[in-house]
Amino acid sequence: MAILKYPLATEKAIKLIDYENVITYIVDNRATKTQIKKEFEKLFNVKVRKIRTANTPTNLKKAFLKLAPEYKATDISEKLKII
Repeated sequence: MAILKYPLATEKAIKLIDYENVITYIVDNRATKTQIKKEFEKLFNVKVRKIRTANTPTNLKKAFLKLAPEYKATDISEKLKII
């Protein structure tokens, strides 16, 4: 099971990166917050402070990953070529 599917690059997701240090990802519907956190931290070598998830009406699961203050979401978004 691939936990992290792809990052979101919507206008709202970009604002979250800039103002709240949050990366938004579409994840597997069966993934738990702990699994998402471990996978993201391992993949990008950062610390995640908090995770919120939401199920969309189109049967997708969004994960909002708030990074620890010492890491910048803008750096991650540049690696992902979002910004």
